[in-house]
Order: sequence, then C-alpha cells, then structure tokens
Amino acid sequence: MTSQAGGNHSGSKLHDRLDALLQGPGSLDKRALLATVDAELAARELHAYKAGWNDALAEARQAS
Repeated sequence: MTSQAGGNHSGSKLHDRLDALLQGPGSLDKRALLATVDAELAARELHAYKAGWNDALAEARQAS
C-alpha cells in the first residue's frame, strides 16, 4: 500500500500489522485481520474527506 510517489508510512504500518497476523504463531485470527483492514480503510477515507473539505475551503477563501 504505497503510493507511486515513493511510499507511505501508514501503508507500511498496515503491511507490518497484516504480515504479523498472517505469519504469527497459531491459527489466523481472521476477525483481527478484517478489523485491521477496516480501521485502516476508515482512517484513510476520513483523511481524504478532510483533505477535500480543506481544499474546498482554501478555494473559497481565494475566491473571496
């Protein structure tokens, strides 16, 4: 989950967490894996939503 511009630390953190779940001892905790992916997607969606609002506010300020 890295960007084409050269990498993403939060993507690396997610990758490390998923790798630990997949490679860890014992049976795979599928619920933990899904919860991790779901939380990461929600955080990224919120970040993108905030960025869109920040861009819109900046444009509105420049227009006035």
